[in-house]
Amino acid sequence: MKNIFDSHTHYDDKAFDEDREQILAGLPAQGICGVVNCGSDKKSSEDSLLLSDRFPFVFTACGVHPHHASQDDSVNFVKILPVVTAAKKCVAIGEIGLDYHYDFAPRDVQQSIFEAQLALAVELDLPVVVHNREAHEDTLRLLEKYKPRGVMHCFSGSVETAAIIVKFGMYIGLGGSVTFKNAKTPLDVARFVPAERLLIETDCPYMAPVPFRGKRCTSAFIPYTAEKIAELRGVTAQDILDLTAKNARELFRITD
Repeated sequence: MKNIFDSHTHYDDKAFDEDREQILAGLPAQGICGVVNCGSDKKSSEDSLLLSDRFPFVFTACGVHPHHASQDDSVNFVKILPVVTAAKKCVAIGEIGLDYHYDFAPRDVQQSIFEAQLALAVELDLPVVVHNREAHEDTLRLLEKYKPRGVMHCFSGSVETAAIIVKFGMYIGLGGSVTFKNAKTPLDVARFVPAERLLIETDCPYMAPVPFRGKRCTSAFIPYTAEKIAELRGVTAQDILDLTAKNARELFRITD
């Protein structure tokens, strides 16, 4: 397969420390035309920018993930995001959002950091890459308040929630969970999402699709996810890949 655009990766993760260069260098030969590597704090955002400098098909999102909202330098990093995101290959602010499952940072701190980055994204006219885990009400409230462009990545909510996200004008990112054995709601969502609002992703090194579940994930696994989504929507896997590559380029305003 070809024209594979992975809209959410973490190749800066330590899981790739031993073979990062080899993995990334080999992706184009496997049909990958683009990836967006998402930062989660100052260091990972800077590392992501370095990767985008070295590999033409790698783009980056920079931001503070809710897990890191309490880090000492998070507030200061958000303040300098206008400078950081001015980098040529920074195409979004992310990965940002709320996570009430792990609660690694107090919820009010998470909300404050998320809100500051949403406001900045609107000001800079950049899309956001949003993480939402067990925080649907507050996430939707803030998205409705700021109305950013962007994507709800690794979407895990209901069809009803997906409809609200789409109504906001945002995209839905689907990944390996649609292939999981007991998946039900993800399949309903995969059928529902309007074609013009669908993105495909790995969240690698996490969320590997069947038959690789539990193993380190790479963008090379996306065809398995595309095949499942295609089956649900009555099209071919290449149709899904072509559609989602087009959508990713439109959302992130990638023209080269």
